[in-house]
Amino acid sequence: MLDFLNDLLWGKVLIVTLVAIGVLFTCSSRFVQLRHFAAMFGILRSAFKHQKGQISSFQALTLSVAGRVGAGNIAGVAVAITLGGPGAVFWMWMIGLLGMATSFFECTLAQAFKVRGSNGLYRGGPAFYIERGLKSRWLAVVFSILLLVTFGFGFSALQSYTIATSLNDTLGLPAYACAALIAGLLAAIIFGGLQRIARFAEILVPVMALGYLLMTLYVLGSHVERIPEALLMIFNSAFGLEQAVGGGVGAAILHGIKRGLFSNEAGLGSAPNVAAVADVPHPVNQGIVQAFSVFIDTLVLCSCTAMIVLLSEVYQPGGNLGGIALTQAAMAEHVGEWGRAFVSLALFCFCFTSMVYNYYLGENSLSFMGLDSPVAVASFRLLTLVLILWGALQDLNTVFAFADLTMALLALVNLIALLLLLKVGLRLMRDYERQRAAGIVSPSFDPSMFPDLNIDPQAWPIPQGQTAAPEVSDSARAKPQPS
Repeated sequence: MLDFLNDLLWGKVLIVTLVAIGVLFTCSSRFVQLRHFAAMFGILRSAFKHQKGQISSFQALTLSVAGRVGAGNIAGVAVAITLGGPGAVFWMWMIGLLGMATSFFECTLAQAFKVRGSNGLYRGGPAFYIERGLKSRWLAVVFSILLLVTFGFGFSALQSYTIATSLNDTLGLPAYACAALIAGLLAAIIFGGLQRIARFAEILVPVMALGYLLMTLYVLGSHVERIPEALLMIFNSAFGLEQAVGGGVGAAILHGIKRGLFSNEAGLGSAPNVAAVADVPHPVNQGIVQAFSVFIDTLVLCSCTAMIVLLSEVYQPGGNLGGIALTQAAMAEHVGEWGRAFVSLALFCFCFTSMVYNYYLGENSLSFMGLDSPVAVASFRLLTLVLILWGALQDLNTVFAFADLTMALLALVNLIALLLLLKVGLRLMRDYERQRAAGIVSPSFDPSMFPDLNIDPQAWPIPQGQTAAPEVSDSARAKPQPS
């Protein structure tokens, strides 16, 4: 039954819905992910600034990258190439570009509807914009329960299983030793609270991503003459011009879209929980930054794995190797046998940072449901560690199938909310662009311009000394003004 429901939701319903929404958001925003791409780098220059006790926009970016970047970037890309041929990589790129627009809107909305807690820290995410934007408490609670079950419980155990299996295959480390190592490292981070989690992500994620990128650049440099051949293989396979390579154009599209969606998580409702906690002057700032995190995940890191595989002699259409084994074998061919250990280390880092991210999503769900007392949070932390120990020692196929089902339901709830709040997201985007057009380098958000929205005044106080002009509607803007 679980397999049937997952095949129905992930194989048909969600793929069509996520792609359609990505196209809708891209067109209605006039390709916001491309128009503001250069601005991403400008915003990142000031993304380290934040008030004392808050986390910066850059820390929120690295934390969300920690969640997006996982086993899918190493094993998932190899699976896509094995089942769909090299053309699957092209369709991963396309879904990544569409996902940038989806992520822009869901993270912008999460920022706009965030709240400030009694401890001074921000909280936000789909549950908050469902409750405050759609005024539907029951649907927000349903989302929070699904988020807690999927990420807080299910995927934490699954990431532990993935790490333990990889280290056991590569280094011969017993599963119980892996479990103890993972639980000890995770405890040292999560018992330090959100700010320690953010500092951990701020340090490890750039090092992790840069290390993998540098290794890929070495591989590219060693096979520079074969790069045009690999790119031509990707494009030809994507449009069925080399159907003997892989499973034809249909398989390339299907597996490329699947792997792209699984990898970047745009529209699934997970990343907005992290995007909301950043201290930024305008919601759109973090929307732009989070769109960049999709770019990093899909168009940079997934491309790294694709080139490592396609530039090797190990990859053969219809071959027996697939998944992590194919990536490890390809890396070993390029740099020697130590490349297998490097891939295992990269997988460990990617999965471990995802576990930290998963824990935060679970804690955010508890907070929304009013279960964030010190005793409740400490109990959740201990339960997370128990699940980490348990997950490393189990065969989790059934748990994995159940978590996939709850994540599919999670995504559907979030996508419905995003569609209903699209006009709000467009208003926020136009407010930001209006200020930029007026010459304001760093636009700020004034909630008094949006009196119809249920904005938390503690999270968005009106900037001191600033009197914002009223929001101008599209119809009014179109009318000629007297000179």
